[in-house]
Amino acid sequence: MYKWIKKQLHTIKSKPLRIAVIVSILSMFCAVVFVVAIFTYAYSLGPPPLTSQQNTVYYGANQNVIGEERGLQSRYWVDLEDISKHVVKATVAIEDQNFYNHGGFDFKRIASALFHDIKAMAMVQGASTITQQYARNLFLSHEKTWTRKIKEAFYTLRLEMFYTKNEILEGYLNTIYYGHGAYGIEAASRYFFDKSAKNLDLAEAATLAGIPKGPSYYSPFHDQERAKKRQELILKTMQQQGKITKHEQFLASSEKLTFTNAKDRETKSIAPYFQDAVLKKLANILHEDIESIRSGGYQVYTTLHTDHQKKLEESIQETMDPESDLQVGAMSVEPESGAITAMVGGRSYEESPYNRATMAERMPGSSFKPFLYYEALENGYTATTSLLSKPTTFELANGKVYAPSNYNGYYAYKPITLAQAIALSDNIYAVKTNVALGPKNLVRTARKFGIKKKLPAVPSLALGTAVVSVEDMVGGYSMIANGGKRVEPYLIEKVTDSKGNILFEHDQSDNEQVLDEKKTFILSQLMTGMFDESLNGYMRVTGASIADELSHKFAGKSGTTNTDSWMVGFSPKLVTGVWTGYDQNQQMNKVDEHQYAKDIWASFMNKAHEGEKDVRFEQPKGVVGVYVDPVTGEKATPYCAERRMMYFEKGTEPTTFCSLHYPHAQEKEEDTPKEQEKKKSGWKKWLDWLPFGQ
Repeated sequence: MYKWIKKQLHTIKSKPLRIAVIVSILSMFCAVVFVVAIFTYAYSLGPPPLTSQQNTVYYGANQNVIGEERGLQSRYWVDLEDISKHVVKATVAIEDQNFYNHGGFDFKRIASALFHDIKAMAMVQGASTITQQYARNLFLSHEKTWTRKIKEAFYTLRLEMFYTKNEILEGYLNTIYYGHGAYGIEAASRYFFDKSAKNLDLAEAATLAGIPKGPSYYSPFHDQERAKKRQELILKTMQQQGKITKHEQFLASSEKLTFTNAKDRETKSIAPYFQDAVLKKLANILHEDIESIRSGGYQVYTTLHTDHQKKLEESIQETMDPESDLQVGAMSVEPESGAITAMVGGRSYEESPYNRATMAERMPGSSFKPFLYYEALENGYTATTSLLSKPTTFELANGKVYAPSNYNGYYAYKPITLAQAIALSDNIYAVKTNVALGPKNLVRTARKFGIKKKLPAVPSLALGTAVVSVEDMVGGYSMIANGGKRVEPYLIEKVTDSKGNILFEHDQSDNEQVLDEKKTFILSQLMTGMFDESLNGYMRVTGASIADELSHKFAGKSGTTNTDSWMVGFSPKLVTGVWTGYDQNQQMNKVDEHQYAKDIWASFMNKAHEGEKDVRFEQPKGVVGVYVDPVTGEKATPYCAERRMMYFEKGTEPTTFCSLHYPHAQEKEEDTPKEQEKKKSGWKKWLDWLPFGQ
């Protein structure tokens, strides 16, 4: 052979041509050797396993397992003979119509996809065969790198080398992800239709065959219209390929499907909304799609306290009317770190996996006011700064007028202090303050509290007319609870691969002091006033309905609009926010509907602090406490009916004693000014011996 080739080469008189032929022959020889080597090496490794046990596991804060993408032993592996023939035909038709005719790679399809990708200058078509997809799901990540592509090709070769087409298809149908935690056709069939895979009819099979392309996107439980269009595409493709007749296509397309009831579906046992949020966060951290993470073998250490989660769910269930369509979003956070300890995104995860704690944005109402009053403290306000509470019309820059009102039209018709304005949630005081300080400054202040969404710089912003999430509010209140340090709610402490290698670890180093420590402490103490009836004025304090139920000293602020009810509050150890309302912004007309948020919050906070000592907020240096008469804002005397400890930066505290409740205020008119002054002077001397203001 060698001599013959040499002889033939000598017949080529052109030297460049002769070199080109030699190079071509050598290249072909090397290619043949390479292919033989690859096949030999693949064969030497033997058949790869047809199952994968790479489960992603979620751990709570105390290292207990809170969720797991279970292994194949619980995914109902079934033989191909026990899977409906309609499923087999539909899957092959839409995923890989040449499956039985290629050796693992559909080169014609690859060329077509490459042409369309080049034409569109983007990856618009995929060309993976069923065998390639199976190899990827079993052994590899879904990262788009050349290394992964080469490994995928190698595993595909091994699968095709050692297994029949039916064995490969059986493995594929038993491992592919159909969404909602259902791996494999049997699990999917039970989840969606409450029947075995062998009993699926053509319409049902086409529906399920359409889901793996995008389990979240094509699930009929997420979008029935989109799932229906996908089903019709598959039926049409099957008819065009001759797998079904036009009559069968028509009947299947016209069939009304009967899905399982929500209560009958398999659900996650612990904190399903939390687990979903973790999964989405993982996708950002690891830069992988959600379906890849589910079977990636990751060990995910989360911030969830299972005890807090159970108590939060119990509080919601015990409080809300089971017959009501009212929804709820709630979250609890450790203010020092930002670790989310509990999360509820709705009344029923099975009926609606939409997370109202992280995804829904609603008007917070008066619960937004603490951000305004921090700004006020920065601009010289104190707990006793007084403004007139009465109906007021504000003229805006554009010439329009704005006339806010108080709850139920109640007003003091006299000056009230900042302490009372917070406790009673006086809207006139808030808008006056916002207008005086400038709405743009409130937007800037909200940014300091971690509110990143675009906010309108208008007077009504003081009343919480912009939309935010429960997560936003809990994050902002955490900065009040921790003394003004930067904090952002987070879900994941650490992620490792199946071998324990750390892939991600939460960074706790960013604890910058963003807010003034003294003003933040003063604000936290002002926010305890909503539970203190010594601050009652023209109406009761807003937390009066739950004040007697509270087992510890808490701070907080409620908020109410026509469509939303909020309660956000905290101790030094825990911040909790609760929102209730209707998904479609339906008005809440019943009194008890507006009470749910407060009742849920009070119930949970009591349970979460059960058995713990009452931890007080640490008073910074430079802050003094003074007993104050809530009505006058002056230092209280023994003759004051009510008195409350209020806090001030040293040098800004009131220095005069209450003039309204002095004994001389009730003296007879016949007392001469000289006699009144004498009594007053003596009274002042006696007061000097009392330890007020220390």
